[in-house]
Amino acid sequence: MRAQGEGSWGTKQHTRQATDTTSDEVMRESGITLLLWRLYQIFWMLICLYFPLASLLSKPDAGLRLAVRSAALLFFAISYTWTMWSHPASQVTRTRHRSHVSVLLLIVLSLQVAIFGILDDSAWLWSFLGVSAIAGAVLPMRLAGIIVVLLTAIPFLITISTHGGFAGIDWWWLIALMLLVRGLGLDMIGVSRMGSAIRELHLTRQRLAHLKVEEERLRLARDLHDLLGQTLSVITLKSELARNLITEDPARCARELAEIEQVGRTTLREVRKTVADYRQPRLASELDGARQLLEAAGIESSIEAFAGELPQSLDSALAWTVREGVTNVIRHSRARHCWLRFERNQEYIGMEMLNDRPETEGADVQTISQGSGLIGLQERVGALGGSMEVGSLLLAGEPHFRLRVELSTQSQLEVATGPEEQP
Repeated sequence: MRAQGEGSWGTKQHTRQATDTTSDEVMRESGITLLLWRLYQIFWMLICLYFPLASLLSKPDAGLRLAVRSAALLFFAISYTWTMWSHPASQVTRTRHRSHVSVLLLIVLSLQVAIFGILDDSAWLWSFLGVSAIAGAVLPMRLAGIIVVLLTAIPFLITISTHGGFAGIDWWWLIALMLLVRGLGLDMIGVSRMGSAIRELHLTRQRLAHLKVEEERLRLARDLHDLLGQTLSVITLKSELARNLITEDPARCARELAEIEQVGRTTLREVRKTVADYRQPRLASELDGARQLLEAAGIESSIEAFAGELPQSLDSALAWTVREGVTNVIRHSRARHCWLRFERNQEYIGMEMLNDRPETEGADVQTISQGSGLIGLQERVGALGGSMEVGSLLLAGEPHFRLRVELSTQSQLEVATGPEEQP
């Protein structure tokens, strides 16, 4: 039971770490850092509290009235902070915003601001900015749009009711308030929607990766079944025959055993070849996978199809180059376009990958080029007598990241599959 509990805890920890990693990637791709988001929310919270607080300080209230108004302001500040402090792309925010507590807070704050705006001071109506922001972040998009429109109209209706008509209303003040309430609410809807869209994009990438792995597993299982099924049947039948002949016809029994040995050796070579093929990626399949991954990431790609046959070592090296290059584009850039092309002559074959907008936040070109993936790729290329260039490049005044590999066509190095075992 304890081992099972520890395994469950480890799974939860792994899931939590994966979720945190995805949230960090979503925040980076949204272009809104956690610090920027919190500064933005602090600014609007101060706007929401400034006018009611100024009204509170301008009136010489004391006793219960002062305590109630102060408690209302404190409750609003705490509720707004609790709801809006987390980044909209984080898992904490998504879970919190779907809870009934957030919806209940939205209702309570709406009633609080409306009641104080009617019974106390119209300065409280500025707090509808915060209520509108919470509605845009908490509610589903369609419902949030309806609520934001209603919240925009409430200050207008309250102002008319407290003034007993249209006379004496400061229209500039009221119009500015209504525009801000509407604008901030729609702003929060857009930010929340963007966070959800980017998160769905990441989930789609993960699903594609899992599907690709599952497809490879199924293909390996199918190939091994086709390879071993008939062979093992032959070995079984010949083994039974040899057992029956061991006393009646020793010479024929020896021939059957020799055939079993030969079948076993042949099967062993074929299994090794199959496993080696799976260990070494193929250029054609990697190019197809690159198109799918870049498309899923929302990156426009221009990938040349490679025509012709290559030795296994060169084909594998170029396949690894495509895989590592696409991984870097997705993980370490904000790219909108990616180009991949090949060059080939009698002496060498070259592959070049370019992408725009190379740096993401906290990751420069030098850091990316020194990553373990590119270092490992450089070792592969170097083992084949090739060369690799990684760095930034200016095209039309815009920075681009370039990965270029050149391999000698005279190189016939093949991937070793190890010595043949003796049965």
